[in-house]
Amino acid sequence: MIKTDTVEELITLWSAAMPDVDTRGLSVLGRARRVTRRARLAVEPLLAKHGIDGGGYDVLAALRAAPPPHRLRPTELYRALAISSGGLTSRLNKLEAARLIHRPAASDDKRSVFVELSAKGKGLVEQAFREEMALQAQLLAGLADKEQWVLSTLLKKLESTMEPDRTAT
Repeated sequence: MIKTDTVEELITLWSAAMPDVDTRGLSVLGRARRVTRRARLAVEPLLAKHGIDGGGYDVLAALRAAPPPHRLRPTELYRALAISSGGLTSRLNKLEAARLIHRPAASDDKRSVFVELSAKGKGLVEQAFREEMALQAQLLAGLADKEQWVLSTLLKKLESTMEPDRTAT
């Protein structure tokens, strides 16, 4: 049996204080927020061990997932990561200073640049990714394979029904 949790306690309190308010969203999104926060707290030390933060890791991971030579245009990156171009520039500057990426000019337009994963960046992100996937497996170990699949499917469905994020455009 699953014990009462903090979210359930909050729902009980809010339902008593404001019985006319539908708190069902809190039972799903409140828990999702708590799970995300806990996962982030578990992953941050892993990334710090590699000398990067979550934002830098996201850039490196997006580049590594791209086909060889693991390069994307900045606009492709900030759209894929759903961040502003200014936020991306800050991340790129840090990664370039650490020699994890480089920004060669595009051959078709010398005013345009690519963001390309360096050999050092590729090695780092591959090692960090392996460690993160092992950590995620540990975090999900309390759920059976079928439960993980059901949860993933439901979260995918929930995300598809939500209004798209407009902040990235």
